[in-house]
Amino acid sequence: MSMLEKQDIIDLAQWEMPFGKYQGKVLIDLPEEYLLWFRKQGWPNGRLGTLLALCLEIKIDGSESVVKALKARAD
Repeated sequence: MSMLEKQDIIDLAQWEMPFGKYQGKVLIDLPEEYLLWFRKQGWPNGRLGTLLALCLEIKIDGSESVVKALKARAD
């Protein structure tokens, strides 16, 4: 997995998907299948694409509980 930055984890726990089927859903809560679809189709440009790719890495690695714990503390 790539080197995680603190801000990446915070963003995954707070950013909402701005469009599509899961619009309004926090990035870390997106289904892995949706992220796999993006990987196949191509990631969006900019920070969103970077975060979605990182989110998939975290889910595959089994580390999403760390981000979800941060999200729960923010709620």
